[in-house]
Amino acid sequence: MTTPTCFSLNSTEDHVAHLVLNRPEAMNTMHSTFWRELDELLTQIQRAGTARVLVISSTGKHFSAGMALETFSGAIQMDDQSPEGRAAIFDLLTDMQSTFTKIEKLRMPVICAIQGGCIGGAVDMVTAACIRYATADAFFCIQEINIGMVADVGTLQRLPKLMPLAVVKELAYTGRRLPASKAQAYGLVNEVFDTQETMLAAALQCAHEIAAKPPVAIWGTKQAVNYAAEHSVEDSLRQMGWLQGAIWSNRHVVESITAMKEKRTGQFTPLSALASFKDLG
Repeated sequence: MTTPTCFSLNSTEDHVAHLVLNRPEAMNTMHSTFWRELDELLTQIQRAGTARVLVISSTGKHFSAGMALETFSGAIQMDDQSPEGRAAIFDLLTDMQSTFTKIEKLRMPVICAIQGGCIGGAVDMVTAACIRYATADAFFCIQEINIGMVADVGTLQRLPKLMPLAVVKELAYTGRRLPASKAQAYGLVNEVFDTQETMLAAALQCAHEIAAKPPVAIWGTKQAVNYAAEHSVEDSLRQMGWLQGAIWSNRHVVESITAMKEKRTGQFTPLSALASFKDLG
């Protein structure tokens, strides 16, 4: 891909990838280039397998003000004048939804570090992550209702699994801001920090702790947790048996215990690189 204009992608030491929204002058709003670059970068991270954790952070006063409003009158044509046009809206949204679903289904955990406003599409984005840290001045807003539409890229589907349903309904119906302190109390945010610097340091520290574990065990853990969120306990336990049987490694267990006793970092096999079948041959 060409050099991204909406993001920077940094590979830190210890197998942590760091994706940074870098258009603070535009409050990191989401336009067509944003979606294309994010999708390509997530695909790149997914295929490479070298990163064991992804941290997503931002620059400037706000994490992201969500969808760029001019997009609706420009690059994205929402034709409501015919059944064919309305059918195309469905397909357009499905394509956009798939990008944020890549965050949820990425082979490694994703940590979001959120400062200032997390508005509209940004809420869709961060709810697909595994862990959310926030600054004390951060707030979350389901902005779509304030501009006459329904939130449609994941917020209404994922947020009820992270917070009390009545609170989600209140936010979705009113478009009110949810401050970081309340977001933490409700379970949306893991921890709140005084400054963006301390928040990002904590996010990277957490990422390095995760990256020190066997990558395939972290992969399996994410698979199991995501599956359990959608299925019964009985079904999830059955899936756990199949999953554990598929990835169990005596060598990883021995190395983990030995490294812990010797107070050193364990040495583990990375995830395999992925190749698209379409790219072969």
